[in-house]
Amino acid sequence: MSEMLTYSFMQRAFIVGNVIAVIAPLIGVFLIMKRLALIGNTISHVALAGVALGMILGIYPVYMALLISVIAALGIERMRKSYQDYAELSLSIILATGLGMATILISLAPNSAGIMSYLFGSITLVTRQDLSIVIPLGIIIILVVFKYYYGLFYLSFNEEDARLSGIPVRFLNIVFILIISLTIALSMRIIGGLLIASLISIPVATALQLARSFKGTIIYSIFFAVVSVNSGLTFSFYYDLAPGGTIIITGVAILVLVIGLQKLKGYRKQPDFS
Repeated sequence: MSEMLTYSFMQRAFIVGNVIAVIAPLIGVFLIMKRLALIGNTISHVALAGVALGMILGIYPVYMALLISVIAALGIERMRKSYQDYAELSLSIILATGLGMATILISLAPNSAGIMSYLFGSITLVTRQDLSIVIPLGIIIILVVFKYYYGLFYLSFNEEDARLSGIPVRFLNIVFILIISLTIALSMRIIGGLLIASLISIPVATALQLARSFKGTIIYSIFFAVVSVNSGLTFSFYYDLAPGGTIIITGVAILVLVIGLQKLKGYRKQPDFS
C-alpha cells in the first residue's frame, strides 16, 4: 500500500477518486428517489461529445465536457416540462442526440485513441489540472446539496406537494440537474463516461438494503462508494486493471454480498421514505 502511494499519479487518483466517491452517491440518492436514475446515463454519454469536441478544438476535454453536460442538463429539464406525462422521453431524445454527436466527433478527433481514457477511466492520466477542477467543484456540489437539502428531499418524492408547500421547485430542479452534470463530467477521468452512472446508482442500491432513513441511505451510500473506489483503485494498480471497471465491479460485489447477508438474516422490507 505504501509503495503505491509513492507515485504522484496514484496520490492524485486517490484524491480525485474520493471526491467523486462522495458526490456521486450523494446526488444518486436524490436521483433514485425521483425515479430518474437514467439521467446519469444520459448525461454521461452526452459528455463524451464534449470530450471529443475539446480534442478537436484543442481545448482541455474536461472543460468542454463540463460545458456540454450543463447544456444537456438544461435541455433535459426543459424537455421534461414539455413532456410532463412522458418525462423519460426527454432522456431518450437527449441520449440519442448526444450519442450521435459523440460518434461523429470521435471520428473527427485527431487523437481518437485518447478518448478511451475518458470512456473507461484512467489513473495514470489524472493531472494537477484535474485536481484544481475536481476539488473546488466537488466542494461546491456538497455545499449546494446541504444548503438545499430539505427542498431537494421534498422534491424527490412529490413535486406538486413541494410546490404547494412553497418550495421553489423550478429553481431547485435546475440547480439539481446542474450539479448532476458537473458530477458526471468531473468523474470521467477516474470512472469513465460509460461507467459513472453505475457509481451513482450501485452504492445507493446497496445502502437501501441496510438504511432505515433517508439520511442513513446517504451515509451508507457514501461509505460503500468510498470503499468501492479505494478498493478498485488499489486492485487496478496491483493487477494492471482498468480503474473504472474495477471500481464498478467492486461495488457490485459489495452489493451482492450485502444482499446475501440480508437473506441469511431474513428478508427485511426496504424502507419507505415517503
